[in-house]
Amino acid sequence: MRAPLSRCRRFVLVSVAGGIFFCVAGCGKSSSDAAEDSGGAAAIGGSTGSGGAATGDGGGGRPETGGSTGAGGGSTVTGGTAGIGGSATDSGGTAVSASGSTAGTGGLTTSGGTTSSGGTTGRGGRSATGGRSAGGGSSETGGRGAPAADAGSDVSPDDTRRDGGPDAGDGGLPEDAAPDAPPSDAALADAIAPNGDAGIPVPDGYELVWSDEFNTDGTPDPKNWTYEKGFARNEELQWYQPDNATVEDGLLIIEGRKERVANPNYQAGSSDWKANRQYAEYTSTSMTTWNLQSWQYGRFEMRARIPTSAGMWPAWWTLGVSGEWPSSGEIDIMEYYTGNVLANVACGTSTRWSAKWDSSTTSLSSLGGSTWTADFHVWRMDWDDQTIDLYLDDTLLNSAPLASMLNADGTSPFKQKHYMLVNLAIGGVNGGDPSGTTFPVKYEVDWIRVFQKL
Repeated sequence: MRAPLSRCRRFVLVSVAGGIFFCVAGCGKSSSDAAEDSGGAAAIGGSTGSGGAATGDGGGGRPETGGSTGAGGGSTVTGGTAGIGGSATDSGGTAVSASGSTAGTGGLTTSGGTTSSGGTTGRGGRSATGGRSAGGGSSETGGRGAPAADAGSDVSPDDTRRDGGPDAGDGGLPEDAAPDAPPSDAALADAIAPNGDAGIPVPDGYELVWSDEFNTDGTPDPKNWTYEKGFARNEELQWYQPDNATVEDGLLIIEGRKERVANPNYQAGSSDWKANRQYAEYTSTSMTTWNLQSWQYGRFEMRARIPTSAGMWPAWWTLGVSGEWPSSGEIDIMEYYTGNVLANVACGTSTRWSAKWDSSTTSLSSLGGSTWTADFHVWRMDWDDQTIDLYLDDTLLNSAPLASMLNADGTSPFKQKHYMLVNLAIGGVNGGDPSGTTFPVKYEVDWIRVFQKL
């Protein structure tokens, strides 16, 4: 979950018809959660495994399933979870800081700007403008990761991170859900906005195919957004509900609140973290275009201002419409937690719910700390059939060659349509402790746009 942006006043909201969304909530599930989803909708999440499969016990992983790897670069070693944003065991390559010093995988750079988590591919850290080193190679750690797994399950810290699409059994995508048929070309053409519609600046060589400018006060446009409900993944503390998302004065506002909500699925003594909590002490919203809008390739942009106080875990990311996580593919265009901004790409490995990561981490302090947080920023993804490039305010954070991010069977999860998710998670395996944070907190989005080449 990542997110800040700067506000060009909203324009007309343009929506694109349909798109198949099959993957369930991206950000990973715990082992037990993933097991529940198997045989139905694809389980989103799983944890990233360093060097392929993650072997650590416990911890949280993105899709609530899988081994754990430290977000922000660290990779996990058998029997442990790499701390997110902290130090991790030194399997899986080293992270290089912009200042030239080498930090152990999973290590958080405080003065070097962006650390690239190395890993299996030898991309060698492409340097980004502004002194940050771009994510070098695909790393087993990084990205949001699967939701926190139950005790005894293999989960990677960062893998626990992904708070993504609907979660089966918790008010999200049903286990037996199947992807809808793709809309016809005619229907898509009718839904596409003309190039430059409503004064939206269009990059040379592109056309605007979809945007939400958040210009109409009230609830977010139901043609574009659906919601995740209840507890989702990563043992996060929030209860997801639509009520925390509103559109006001040209901004989408997702509000994190400290308020108690009774858990209707409560079961005293249960080993399932989603059931053994009688109450949720926080609420928030996770929005997704699942089963509504999806795209293959293009330039994706979001202008936003993200909360960076303790325990906050905002993100903007995508998941493939087909396949089980992580073989469906995950792209974390913006994610933030515990003092770091991340840019990650994940694909599958030979171990179920264990991801291979290409990850980049930039410390908040290197960006300007509270001064940076007070402003809106623009996150961007340029995605084609060769590469995924992830930017923050026009500075390249990570570049992932698609040829180096293939599933174990040799297929690419990035040569299919993806849908997007926008969410604010609180606490959990990677988010940190929110007890000292003053609520409510706001994740504010000015606009989200998708352009494709002419």
